[in-house]
Amino acid sequence: MIEERQTANHKLTSEFGSLHAKGDTETTPMITPSDVIEHLHCPRFTYFMNCLNIPQHEELRYKVLKGRDIHQIREESNRAYLRKKLGCIDKDISVYVASGSLRVRGVVDEVLHFSDNTLAPLDYKYAEYRDSVFETHKMQSVLYALLIMENYGKPVKKGFICYTKDGNKIKEIVYSERDFCYAKEVVREIFNVILKGYYPGSTRRQNKCIDCCYRNICV
Repeated sequence: MIEERQTANHKLTSEFGSLHAKGDTETTPMITPSDVIEHLHCPRFTYFMNCLNIPQHEELRYKVLKGRDIHQIREESNRAYLRKKLGCIDKDISVYVASGSLRVRGVVDEVLHFSDNTLAPLDYKYAEYRDSVFETHKMQSVLYALLIMENYGKPVKKGFICYTKDGNKIKEIVYSERDFCYAKEVVREIFNVILKGYYPGSTRRQNKCIDCCYRNICV
């Protein structure tokens, strides 16, 4: 799986116009924010996908397919009102960012530029907003913030999530140092599983196991 991601790195750098990468991103094993989200869902996803090379075939899931459609058409739609609403002065679209030190790579939907010389990631989600930002959405945003800070060399104090199923509702996330430390710790935990090949404990929320693609082999 890690080797496949290295090939994907080369493909990404040819597909996206805005490219930023720091450190040795060509030979360093890398994961994506999506991998981190899967790990938060259940640590055993990391084991099955990376140690046993058993894919979850997420391409068959409706929400994933619909979410990909949203990301494909968003660049063709007129979102100038979002820029005005958030007060940014410029933005970069579909930015590939990677960090050899963090060992994470990904594509940020939008990197927003503000007049105070700070930046912010804007991520589109095919979901409804329900009282608070999901932990997984926040984690992804935090990881993008770390990647942006390292690749652009500018501070990132906050991020934004656009919930497309809720009338493009925008929710702001203000980062703390604790958020950044936690994100780095989760990444280290993931690589501990991948590199040592140990079988981690499963999620504590058993309701997640009901429709899990690995339920027949997870013991």
